[in-house]
Amino acid sequence: MEQPFVIKLPVTQSSRPAAPQSDIAEIREMFREINHRYMVYQPPAYYSALKRAMDVTISMTFILLVMSWVYPIVALLVKLTSRGPVFFIQKRTGYKGVEFDCFKFRTMHVNADADTKQATSNDKRITTVGKFLRLTHLDETPQFFNVLLGDMSIVGPRPHMLYHTRYYSQIIPYYNLRHEAVPGMTGMAQIKGYIGEINVERELRKRVQWDVYYLKNRSVWLDVTIVFTTFAQVIGKGLSGLVKKD
Repeated sequence: MEQPFVIKLPVTQSSRPAAPQSDIAEIREMFREINHRYMVYQPPAYYSALKRAMDVTISMTFILLVMSWVYPIVALLVKLTSRGPVFFIQKRTGYKGVEFDCFKFRTMHVNADADTKQATSNDKRITTVGKFLRLTHLDETPQFFNVLLGDMSIVGPRPHMLYHTRYYSQIIPYYNLRHEAVPGMTGMAQIKGYIGEINVERELRKRVQWDVYYLKNRSVWLDVTIVFTTFAQVIGKGLSGLVKKD
């Protein structure tokens, strides 16, 4: 059974006294050191090409065969049940820390906290249709357009909102390592059960550990495994949710 990659930095004595640094400077220096020590693994040259081909093929297939008829239905339901746009577009942190617009179907009433406060269980901001979209993960399907544009991949660390990136990078060691890969619609942390609301700091640390595990072990086979595992989990979760309602 695979275990999340745990990073341990060896203790070394500096040959010269360290100059006083600001908190931000120390964080940047820490990540430079981590990258130098641990991000030595690079997948084979063909991996990036195959991964991109898989991304384009899957996203195009889904957009043409599913989104072509799902979009009109979801758009109508969203517009009929709440005021606001069909899509919720949020700035998120991408590859190498570059910001991008992440697309989702809107599942909440328009509110001022959307870019700073994560959704919680029984969140009053979530609409009735939004609850169904979240349960079935249909709210995430517009991200196939992000994949087609190259801002995201099918598999990779989940992108976080900018507010959370700034906050977590200061309290979670090695958090920014997850930006060494193109963010994904699903990832290693998600198939291990770390998905949705973050309740305690330990949960986020586990997510980061699994994200780094993916970085150290990424391959076409691992990507395919994550895709099929995610699909099975989404179907299972959707069916169990419907059974509970019945």
